[in-house]
Amino acid sequence: MPKVLVVDDSLSVRKVVERALLGRQIEVVCAATGTEALERIEREAPDVVVCDVVMPDRDGYEICEFVKKHPRLSRTPVLLMSGIVNDEVRERAARVQSADVLTKPFAADDLLRKLDALLAAPPPVVPAPPVSGANGHAMAPPPLAPPPVEPRRAAPPLPVAPGRAAPPPAPAPRAPRPAAGTPTTGAHAVLTQFAAIDGVQWAVLVDREGFLLDASAEAAVDPETAGALSAGLVESSEGLGRELGRGVLQGMILEYEQGIIVLYNVGVAAILAIGVSEAAVLGKVRYYAKKVVPELMQAV
Repeated sequence: MPKVLVVDDSLSVRKVVERALLGRQIEVVCAATGTEALERIEREAPDVVVCDVVMPDRDGYEICEFVKKHPRLSRTPVLLMSGIVNDEVRERAARVQSADVLTKPFAADDLLRKLDALLAAPPPVVPAPPVSGANGHAMAPPPLAPPPVEPRRAAPPLPVAPGRAAPPPAPAPRAPRPAAGTPTTGAHAVLTQFAAIDGVQWAVLVDREGFLLDASAEAAVDPETAGALSAGLVESSEGLGRELGRGVLQGMILEYEQGIIVLYNVGVAAILAIGVSEAAVLGKVRYYAKKVVPELMQAV
């Protein structure tokens, strides 16, 4: 079974990729930082690395360089992800020998299409330099022996050499989030009131990492999926606003063939996502959302 390593400091993006690969006979392992990614690459030896360009400690270009210079894993393709893909990003990606650049936010089909192509492609063969014979003429290099196939196995913990600092401890587990439907100081009542509006199908509240905080009682979608995707979309859109000098993102209206999705920032802590089936109620939804956002900010 092929193995894909997903590297992104956004939990929502990691969850989106995991869901996209669910049922595809692909093992998915994740890393939240560049440092963790380097350890995972050594230990897991993935078949493909999918890595965000912008991360707090090591960026995606550094991760790609590490893979391409690795004596054992240099043929592993690296698919970079970026909220902004311009000539500079493409040039840097080519310089570190990235296989491709995927624009965030992305559709699951785009990701699957790129991964299928990378997993199906044979690894590139680097030709050996010519060997000079006794008469000074170049001789054909000897045929390359096939690389040894190493069985996958978990690596033992690395010993700490005397005088060197031990690796940092693993981050403490996050406190459990309240289950959907559990009142969160009035947040559940607000979401229920949204769902009671004719033409509104569902309403969910998530934190900025995509963790579900609450949802309307009878959501017509999987609230965890809606929350994770909404958080990833908001994160990418905020980067676009910064680049274009538009300031802080307040909200978004997304029009689809079968309805509308409205997203609002609830301060810096959470995101409100609302599914609307009737465009005629959009004004009422926006009015009510702006009215209750301060209440939701206090709730979270």
